[in-house]
Amino acid sequence: MEHKEPMTKFGYEKLSAEMNYLKNIERPQIVKEIEVALEYGDLKENAEYHAAKEKQRLIDGRLNELSDLLSSAQIVDPSVLEHARISFGSTVVLNDLQSDEELTYTIVGGCESNPAQGLISFNSPLAKQLLGKEEGDEVKAKLPGGVKEFEILEVKYQEIVFECK
Repeated sequence: MEHKEPMTKFGYEKLSAEMNYLKNIERPQIVKEIEVALEYGDLKENAEYHAAKEKQRLIDGRLNELSDLLSSAQIVDPSVLEHARISFGSTVVLNDLQSDEELTYTIVGGCESNPAQGLISFNSPLAKQLLGKEEGDEVKAKLPGGVKEFEILEVKYQEIVFECK
């Protein structure tokens, strides 16, 4: 079965823009740097050449990664999904039952996640354990930092605000 990577249109466009930039700006630039470095002669002691080749290897690796992500992308519009139960694009308000702290997360694609902004990947340990739950449910989540207990206070859709960098 073919693996699909759900993401919003924003995430898809962000990855596409990065790929175009790397392919059309960065990679041609690094090829020129390699050509210039080759003119310096002896490749054994040519730091410029080795640095440029390493940069090229990293760019090519990222291009392959982006190509894989984009080819498996499944663009999802969370505004048309039902959010009575937690799903992709849901914004969830949780109460940490140990600390009584209120937390708000929105479940997004892996390439869109930014935990500091409350955007968590649908593949994250917490999101995986929240998917399908509804308001009022209590969840005992096994997380990398240990087991945490949450009460789901609210499940809703709200427009996702991504911070552009």
